[in-house]
Amino acid sequence: MIELVTLVVAGYDRAIAFFTGVLGFDLVSDEPSLTNDGRPKRWVVVRPPGGGTGILLAQADGERQAAVVGDQVAGRVGFFLRVDDFDAAYRRMLAAKVEFVAEPRTESYGRIVVFLDCEGNRWDLLGG
Repeated sequence: MIELVTLVVAGYDRAIAFFTGVLGFDLVSDEPSLTNDGRPKRWVVVRPPGGGTGILLAQADGERQAAVVGDQVAGRVGFFLRVDDFDAAYRRMLAAKVEFVAEPRTESYGRIVVFLDCEGNRWDLLGG
């Protein structure tokens, strides 16, 4: 089982607000920690309700990491959020001013639409 994946973000608090307030994820952990060379950071993990794999929100540390914020997968959809009620999730996200890059469509596996997270990474919203 994959327990966590890392998402490099510009700042912790904005990312936490997006994932918990807009997407409805649970804040699993927000604790002080240290970088490998002893500088302070935070260990911040969010997880979809009932979901197995969490997201480690890692604040960019240095120019190289800052350069990938919002472009972690080179402009491709790299993250997939499956919901039980697509229409309700879509309406809630629209009301929260989430940016969608196209109109929802129906595929053989259900409804789908691409949206941008708080940093500009592309996600698929999937559901029935």
